[in-house]
Amino acid sequence: MAGTLRSRSRRNLNTDNLESSPSANPLDIDNPSSDIEEYSKEVLASLIKDNLPPTPNNFSLYFDRLLEDKTESFRKQISSMLELEEGNDAESTLELEHSLKQGFSSIKNILATTAHLYKNMTLMTKILDKRVKELADNNERAAVVSVASALENDVAKLNAIVKKQSVQMKTLYDETASIVKSVESETIFDNKFGVYNKRYLLSKIEKEIGLIKEFKHKSSLIMIELSRELKQSIGNEKALLLMTRTIARLLLKTSRRSDTVAHYGNGVFAMLLKHTDINSAIQASDRLCYLVSNSNFFFGDREIKLQISIGITDINLDYSVEETIVSVMNGVEKAYNNPDRDYEVVLMNDKVK
Repeated sequence: MAGTLRSRSRRNLNTDNLESSPSANPLDIDNPSSDIEEYSKEVLASLIKDNLPPTPNNFSLYFDRLLEDKTESFRKQISSMLELEEGNDAESTLELEHSLKQGFSSIKNILATTAHLYKNMTLMTKILDKRVKELADNNERAAVVSVASALENDVAKLNAIVKKQSVQMKTLYDETASIVKSVESETIFDNKFGVYNKRYLLSKIEKEIGLIKEFKHKSSLIMIELSRELKQSIGNEKALLLMTRTIARLLLKTSRRSDTVAHYGNGVFAMLLKHTDINSAIQASDRLCYLVSNSNFFFGDREIKLQISIGITDINLDYSVEETIVSVMNGVEKAYNNPDRDYEVVLMNDKVK
């Protein structure tokens, strides 16, 4: 895409704009109850001003959005209050999905154990056949042969029972595996990195395009990838995985509750910023770059400075989800092609090539 471009220099990182400016009407930090009441009124007034219905979802979005313009101390105060009163449904869902996968693994283990049991019983039958034959060759041990034959019959019956149960367990296993796989195809989390998965991200973008069409607000999408140059210099898969997980944690740390952080694939992450224009998306990218650049990674006795490249684009109702993804990917590629840039902005105002 040959859209409008904006970028930020890697080497001349200005941290002055990382601290959001305080509100025009500073709130009383010494009175938390009064503060949140006044802030809630401010959020409601902003919704009405922007001609948006004050639904719980919109209120939550604006609650997070306007919080960025408050002082750091006030943001920490609000965050502490929210942590005390709310549960994390996403974590609960993640735990549920993790339990399902553990159950799937247990079923596989049960089947494997049953298979070994059947194999051992078959081996025991062969051993008994051999012993019976040896005893039959000795006429003086006729009584022993009779006992051994009886034992052989008992083992044969037991073996038939185990074989039948093994077939039943395999059928049950196949049915359960099919159900678990069906559930897994509907999951929304990426267990490896603890964020949403690609399927969920694409559905959220599609939904956001519909919301923009209805309410005329602005939203943005950013895509983040660990420096390819850094990947090549490390060359250790375990270290790269740990570094990528670090990036995922930092994304979660810098994101708002209304943001959607997802693993797009191959260590590339995306963040859907709802009710966020390009300028605000750039500010969020600045904060993220600053956070990453100050989060060194230690591998053995080696200290590694983390570095990322970011693509930024706007969500435009005139373009599909696929075109939006192509746009933000173009931003990442342009950032990589310019080693002096942390990010590149590609706006959806030209036709996607």
